[in-house]
Amino acid sequence: MARTLPNHADLIDYEHAVAGHDGILRDADGELFIKPCTAAEIAFYESSRAYHPEFVEHMPNFLGSLTLDQQQNGTTIEEAGAALIAKHSIPEVVVPKRDNNRKIATKQAIVLENAAHGFVKPNIMDLKLGVRLWADDALQEKKARFDKLSDETTHKDLGFRIAGMRVYQGPNAVGKDIDAGGHKIYDRDYGRLTIHKDNVQEAFRDFIFIKSAGIDEELGKLVTQAFLADVSRIQEILEAQESRMFSSSLLFVFEGDGAALRSAMEEASKPPATLANGDANSEEDDDEDENPRPKIYDVKIIDFAHADWTPGEGPDENSLKGVRSVVNILQELSESG
Repeated sequence: MARTLPNHADLIDYEHAVAGHDGILRDADGELFIKPCTAAEIAFYESSRAYHPEFVEHMPNFLGSLTLDQQQNGTTIEEAGAALIAKHSIPEVVVPKRDNNRKIATKQAIVLENAAHGFVKPNIMDLKLGVRLWADDALQEKKARFDKLSDETTHKDLGFRIAGMRVYQGPNAVGKDIDAGGHKIYDRDYGRLTIHKDNVQEAFRDFIFIKSAGIDEELGKLVTQAFLADVSRIQEILEAQESRMFSSSLLFVFEGDGAALRSAMEEASKPPATLANGDANSEEDDDEDENPRPKIYDVKIIDFAHADWTPGEGPDENSLKGVRSVVNILQELSESG
């Protein structure tokens, strides 16, 4: 069944990105975003949806793709995307070439549901997976640069790196790294220069346990246990399937406002009890869409520009090293707090 999109004509820059390329846009309500991509990433979403339903449960919800004909009277991605949303449909995607070195040069984009939508104060962490970060077709210069990055960061020992975090610090938070919404921003240099294998668990604590935002040990442990359950499930799926994903990420999101988080958990404990994020399927989907339960947390695998299903080649041990390391860290935190 075709997805009906919100009727909003305005697209704006996506403000919650903590890593990755520039050029991501979102609709006015923040329910979806449009991300420049390669044809290979679209193909991976489509093949996953067709043949790997268990994996799809942990991918962002893929709504379709756009392609921009640059000869269409100078149409921009903003104009093309706004027109698509206004028509309540997603045909094929469209993105003009980007010249900035952090913007993908592509004519294509994917439309995804925004994992951070529906939270009062979303806390977000992006973990880049893998010891080896480059795909087979990468240029030698890129291979050397990424190998150096791996050797100098936690990629080498743990199989992942914190690519960025955005963590709510409470209503009275101030400081040079605090944005207008009270979130502390941990940029790309944080995972490259500050975090190493001996202090990485503290980084997870700084992401989850924020007393100034009302997230005490009790709430923090509940969030940690929820993350642990999902990442353990992702580990099981990757171990049972055959793929190769270079520079993909685990994206963690949870409610960073302690009062809102506790309220959401209390709501989730009401019959039928669940720790789902306000979008569980049931026979009363229409009613739930009108009054969805508040969101608690989410874990997604993202970034598939260099991903493929590889029958006969075995599980993706490169990505799995990082996933297993994250499982171990979350297990220790859930036990010790």
